[in-house]
Amino acid sequence: MKFKLKIGSKEYEIEILETEEGAKIKVDGKEFYFKEENLKPKTFLPKKEFGEKKILSPVAGEVSEIFVKEGEEVEEGKKLLVILAMKMENEILSPGSGKIKKILVKKGEIVKKDQLLLVLE
Repeated sequence: MKFKLKIGSKEYEIEILETEEGAKIKVDGKEFYFKEENLKPKTFLPKKEFGEKKILSPVAGEVSEIFVKEGEEVEEGKKLLVILAMKMENEILSPGSGKIKKILVKKGEIVKKDQLLLVLE
């Protein structure tokens, strides 16, 4: 698959090829290799803080799933929601045990990087 990508005033020629090990991407003739295990969705675990934990979006994208409700008790590492960004699913996990105090987004909503998603107490 070949296509052109324009960032600002610079245009890049991109070619994506599958290989036995994963994928090869050529950008203006330079080759980059990706193994299959490196192409899996990213998982984000917010930083731990004392008191309320404000969970911010690590990326701009669309909230594709919400797995919790306000008032629900959660354990550390529980999947809270998923943000779809550039066709990648970014799982947002609970940074600790606690109760979901407030959910500030809805499924299908477009969020910005560092936007407040929910509050855990």
